[in-house]
Amino acid sequence: MIWDRLLRSVGEYWGAPRSGKWPAVRRAFVKSNPYCSACGTTRELEVHHIIPFHIDASRELDTANLLTLCQDCHFYIGHLKDWNRYNPQVRDDALALFRRFSETV
Repeated sequence: MIWDRLLRSVGEYWGAPRSGKWPAVRRAFVKSNPYCSACGTTRELEVHHIIPFHIDASRELDTANLLTLCQDCHFYIGHLKDWNRYNPQVRDDALALFRRFSETV
């Protein structure tokens, strides 16, 4: 599957090879968490590692370390507008934003 190869190559680019189990874990996680944790959309979903897998490879498949975010929220909230950074408070920030969106609906 092309997507699976792409996911592995992204991990290799960042210096940490992806587990062969990652594509299946990712698919199952999105299926169980089918909306962005920050804005609630169901489009362009990505799975964000709260602690990046290239920092702690042992947490790559740990679902407690994962969060579903849309493509935009992944960049802005998960990586603070810089793919070389990460937000250790991403879960709290996403929940706060989700609550704000929910109040306006």
